[in-house]
Amino acid sequence: MGHLSPYFSNPDGFGVDEYPLPAGVNVSQVHMIHRHGSRYPTLYSTVVGFGSRITNASKTNGLNASEDVSFLNDWSYDLGTETLVPRGRQELYDSGVSHYYRYGQLYDPSTRIQVRSTTQDRMTESAQNFLSGFFGLDWSRNASLLLMIESQGSNNSLAGYDNCNNSNAAVSRAGSKASATWRSTYLADATERLRRQIHGYDWTAEDTYAAQTLCPYETVAFGYSPFCSLFTTEEWQGFEYSIDLLFDGNNGFASPTGRAVGIAYVQEVLARLHNHTLSPPATTQANLSLDGSVNTFPLNQSLYFDFSHDTNIMSVLTAFGLSQFRLPQPPSTDKIPHGARNLTVSHLTPFAARLAIEVLEAPHPVHADRIGPPLQASGPPTRYIHFVLNERTIPLGASIAGCGARVDGWCEFDAFLAAQANAVHTADYSFACNGDYAPVEYGVITDGRPLQG
Repeated sequence: MGHLSPYFSNPDGFGVDEYPLPAGVNVSQVHMIHRHGSRYPTLYSTVVGFGSRITNASKTNGLNASEDVSFLNDWSYDLGTETLVPRGRQELYDSGVSHYYRYGQLYDPSTRIQVRSTTQDRMTESAQNFLSGFFGLDWSRNASLLLMIESQGSNNSLAGYDNCNNSNAAVSRAGSKASATWRSTYLADATERLRRQIHGYDWTAEDTYAAQTLCPYETVAFGYSPFCSLFTTEEWQGFEYSIDLLFDGNNGFASPTGRAVGIAYVQEVLARLHNHTLSPPATTQANLSLDGSVNTFPLNQSLYFDFSHDTNIMSVLTAFGLSQFRLPQPPSTDKIPHGARNLTVSHLTPFAARLAIEVLEAPHPVHADRIGPPLQASGPPTRYIHFVLNERTIPLGASIAGCGARVDGWCEFDAFLAAQANAVHTADYSFACNGDYAPVEYGVITDGRPLQG
């Protein structure tokens, strides 16, 4: 169900096995970015228009639905708008509990950590529910919640598109076009099948996609949706791929603003790892008024919890240069590519998705092949970076050559920082977000930034 899936951990992983921490190796710091929980549709979602059309047809044209869609005769659109559904609140609370068991030992009870979210209602509530799970209902004794303004034009690393004009323009909509092309292919049979069962209403391909989209929305809101059974397994696979195309072309490596939208958060993580605040001149949409002071951008925490959106997290993965999350080339909008692909949006950014960036401390280097005793018998203390997305390791060596082909997916700390040294320059924030360049077809851009030269 793509980005509308209720939370589940990635069942397939990202190409490496999971390994326990060797004896003597400890997590010393965590930087987590977390998507909000399951929510009602946004105001401009396709399902809102579908609800209005069906309601109007029932009132004016005597809509008569039969067979599989006979439920439409008595159906009404009863979803709310944009706020968390009860399941969304539970997802974040459960996540807080889970993170406590995984990282609670890093919290110093004599301190009060700063946690960041945004002013959007579902973002604020997501952070509050997570903190209630992690610390308890009196979490405000243990953490302060900094709410960053989320509105068009605001500098906000947790909603990087708000200050990236081109990310909201036609130049960054190749994914939308590719997804629409694919929808007309994979839903052709479903549209004809459903059209035959409805009288008094001109059923279109847009209605078919809206009906399919209602399945996850009604499921997270009500626990069940009759729309789900209208579609075959192959059509649900097609739905997933339509979302993969959308995210790749609008927010990922096939978008000219893919890196730029996520680069401010990457810049903040790197600043924390280097143990410094950010200062002018502005090279991304990071909020320097906040990030320039240790009062609002602390450097002494072992736990950093930030709350964001699905498309922003997709762009963060892109800005880190994790190219394993490209869709296969050449691009395909007439069939689903054969073979495994890492860019499956339901595995990356379902509702309540979470990316944890762990800093690991080892007394000696850890064998890259994990054959025999994991720790080398001698050698200096070694730090590592470990990316965990939805409870599965992202093998950093798959995208970052300097990390090597480690079977545990880790990367030596210094090698990771060296690989990220040019991340801000590569994202080319100023030109990507504000420059004058023409839209290109989906698949022409493959590096998450405007064409060079």
